[in-house]
Amino acid sequence: MPEPVTLRAVRPADLDTFFAHQQEPEAVRRANFPARDRDTFHTHWTERILADEAVTARTVLSGERIAGNVVSWWQDGRREVGYWLGQEFWGRSIGTGALRLFLEIETTRPLYGTTDVGNLASRRVLERCGFAHVETAENDGRRYDLLVLA
Repeated sequence: MPEPVTLRAVRPADLDTFFAHQQEPEAVRRANFPARDRDTFHTHWTERILADEAVTARTVLSGERIAGNVVSWWQDGRREVGYWLGQEFWGRSIGTGALRLFLEIETTRPLYGTTDVGNLASRRVLERCGFAHVETAENDGRRYDLLVLA
């Protein structure tokens, strides 16, 4: 039986687990987003995510284990949502469960999510949570799908 998925406020100690997750080679490949070094990663989380009152961030738990994080922020006049799970938590509906819980907290609509065109699992998480595909675009040589929850 799968462990229950829950969310809680991000604790500073969670950042080391988040850092390890974003270093996983397959996760970097699927996200098509480069891993940050430890100092850059911690600075980004402490100074840009956790210190910004306009950002909502939660730690995703599978049972008692940190599975990843889910975050929403303002970018270019749009509210965006993103998530990152450790590879050992993939394929177990944890991402879908976490995003559904997060959408009860983050009530801004429309809400936008982007995913690399090759990351079909991430696109399916968004679609299972009610997001609809809007367009496929390119930015800095990266192709991504833009989905929206209205």
